[in-house]
Amino acid sequence: MNRESKQATRLLIRGVESPVRLEGLLLCGSLSKGDCVATMPSGQQSTVMNLQHQGTAIESAEAEANLAVELAYAVKASPGDILSGADLLPEYADQFEAALVWLGEDELLPGRNYQFQSNGGSTEALVSKLKYRLEPGTDKQIAANTLRLNETGVGNVALTTAVLFDPVLSCSALGKFQLLDRESSKVVAEGEIRHGLRRASNIHWQATDVDKASRAAIKNQVPRLIWMTGLSGSGKSTIANLLEKKLLSRRLHSYLVDGDNVRHGLNKDLGFTAADRVENIRRVAETSRLKLDAGLIVITCFISPFRAEREMARALFDDGEFIEIFVDTPLAVCEQRDPKGLYAKARAGDIKNFTGIDSPYETPERPELVIDTVRTSVEEAADRIIDYLDAQG
Repeated sequence: MNRESKQATRLLIRGVESPVRLEGLLLCGSLSKGDCVATMPSGQQSTVMNLQHQGTAIESAEAEANLAVELAYAVKASPGDILSGADLLPEYADQFEAALVWLGEDELLPGRNYQFQSNGGSTEALVSKLKYRLEPGTDKQIAANTLRLNETGVGNVALTTAVLFDPVLSCSALGKFQLLDRESSKVVAEGEIRHGLRRASNIHWQATDVDKASRAAIKNQVPRLIWMTGLSGSGKSTIANLLEKKLLSRRLHSYLVDGDNVRHGLNKDLGFTAADRVENIRRVAETSRLKLDAGLIVITCFISPFRAEREMARALFDDGEFIEIFVDTPLAVCEQRDPKGLYAKARAGDIKNFTGIDSPYETPERPELVIDTVRTSVEEAADRIIDYLDAQG
């Protein structure tokens, strides 16, 4: 029988009295004495010896009943786990295809991190690829890069950690989820899981014997990511260039990742829409993590206008590794400098989605350093960063 056409047995475990006594809510399907069951994600199997509903012994129960279950054999289980029929287990993975109804006032940005909540677990998630949008009334598939308020689409969802789930047709209660904004905790999407992505279970992290600490030790340095953010023309690249020269003079191994330079290669397929900017920063953050893992001091220069993406980048690194530096230069001063003539073009309407003109810049809330380039010279700015690194060891 197709797993999507059979109603699965799923009991959400809410309490564990002992390894053989559990209690929880039957989300879907039915449960009877004598059934062979398994706890997930442990996969340990047992048999239902006794069932109770509201203190009364029963032979079987249907969905949405609160039950106490006595098992024949001890199992490993914790609140939040699922007791499943052993013949049809839920999937346990970190990627799936889903239909999404977008409820957020701000549009969906593939690559942006959201909070994921479902009966199968909670974690962080991003829409890794939006496949198409559905036209209202006809369900015609329309190519799309984003979703706006009340629009529905289908895409791939990637999670930070694996959760338990079912296709929504197999068990609605374990196939539905919500995406929440990480800052406001407001629900921005309702989702229904269609199926897991098989590649998720075939890819495993390959352990290696040479690690970040070993690579940093032979360089006699502590790897750090110096993330410089600010408006175009604020002075990020100029400060970063001098900073790297000062690090080199101290025989320290560094690498400068510049926002303009990566768009000639790694990110040459991306534009400047909000969605493309999110993907731009995601790629840069992952690339910087690899360079830091090589034991390097990494310097990045990106406008990185959205707070959520800077926080996403920070979350990739261990405590103390990510150093956010806000190059704080007023818009009027940046326009005065305008070394590339970009502000003039943006004001004339020749450049769209330009930060500070028709696209927002979200000021960092808790940067490690703030550098005011109106009052601070390039030399002083680079020295302040060096002093900070020295103080951090």
